[in-house]
Order: sequence, then structure tokens, then C-alpha cells
Amino acid sequence: MSKVQGGMKCVKYLLFVFNFIFWLSGLFVLAVGLWLRFDPETVELLTGDGAPNTFFIAVYILLGAGGLMMIVGFFGCFGAVRESQCLLASFFACLLIIFGAEIAAGVFGFMNKEQIVEEVQKFYSSSIADVSNSNATAIASIYHKTLNCCGGSTSDTSNTLCEETAEDTQDCLTAITGFFDEKLHIIGYIGIGVAGVMIIGMIFSMVLCCAIRNNREVI
Repeated sequence: MSKVQGGMKCVKYLLFVFNFIFWLSGLFVLAVGLWLRFDPETVELLTGDGAPNTFFIAVYILLGAGGLMMIVGFFGCFGAVRESQCLLASFFACLLIIFGAEIAAGVFGFMNKEQIVEEVQKFYSSSIADVSNSNATAIASIYHKTLNCCGGSTSDTSNTLCEETAEDTQDCLTAITGFFDEKLHIIGYIGIGVAGVMIIGMIFSMVLCCAIRNNREVI
């Protein structure tokens, strides 16, 4: 097996270090995705019949990308050590796929932020409006407890459910906006940030792959 020399040897070890960091990044992305999916507050707010699931779509994209990052990072380290063109080319292709998934998660989070918030607000509003339905009332109570808010309007229904609430309590429509804005920004920033890091990995892998090919042609 041919061995790269000089500056390309440095690239080889840089790629190995990068892949180890990339594997750790995948572990981090997976952990954040699991936290967003199983966060008790988020789960409580998005339970019940008719609850919107758009938010979880972005979370599932993030989970899938995190898992792939860990697998690809491991094989990327192996490919760099073995100086395998096949493994490095496959590593580049996988990075490109994950890059697209991360960008998709980031863009999805930002582009659908208002839609997701509106869906959750409508879900809450329909729950608080139907006081005759015990299940709907229970859902509204979960929002009141989790977000420390109450009501979304000045209707008699809202006043009835919130009659024991302090006057300075935030309305739930505003609280929902703040809550999901924070969560969606986490998804967006992680997706775009990791995608930027992957560009470096793709550059390193292609440079090393070309160096290995040129070295073999010379030999």
C-alpha cells in the first residue's frame, strides 16, 4: 500500500483528528435531538388527539443526521488511517448526504417556525374553548402549568379557566411563541453549524483522496 508523504501526511492526520471531532459532534447532535424529542415540557405540550407533529419532523431529521454522523465519523477515521480511496470517497458521499440533511433540518426549522407556532397556538385555543370536554380542559391545564401562562384572549371561556390566575400572568399564545422559538432556533443553529464543519471534512477527504491517487499513479 502506498503512503502519502510530506504535506499530505499532515492532511491525513488532520482528517483523522477531524473525524474524531466529527464523531463527537454526531454524539452531541444525537443527544440534543433526543433531548428535544423527549423533553418533558415539549412532550406534554404536544400530546393529545389532534396535537401538531410538525415540530417533531425537524427533530427526527436531526436525530437521523446525528446517528449517521457517528457512523460516518468512525469509518472516516478508518479510511484516513488505511489511506483507502474507496473509503474516503464513500466518506465524502456520506458527508454530502448528511450535509443536506443538516441544512434541511436548519432550513425547515427557520422556514416553518411561524407555521409550527401557529399550529400549537390553534391546538391550545381549541382546547381552552371546549370547556365541556374534560380531555380538552386537561390539555389546556397542561399548557397553563408547563408554560406558567393562562388564556389567549379576553373571552368568557378564558376568564373562567383562569379566574384564579394572577393578573400579571402571561397569556399562553405569547408563551407558546417564546417556547417554540427557542427550541426551533436550537435545531436551526445546530443544523447550520454542523453543516459548516462538514465542508471542512469534505475538503480534507477529497484532498487526501486525490493525493493517494496521484501517488499511486507516480509509482
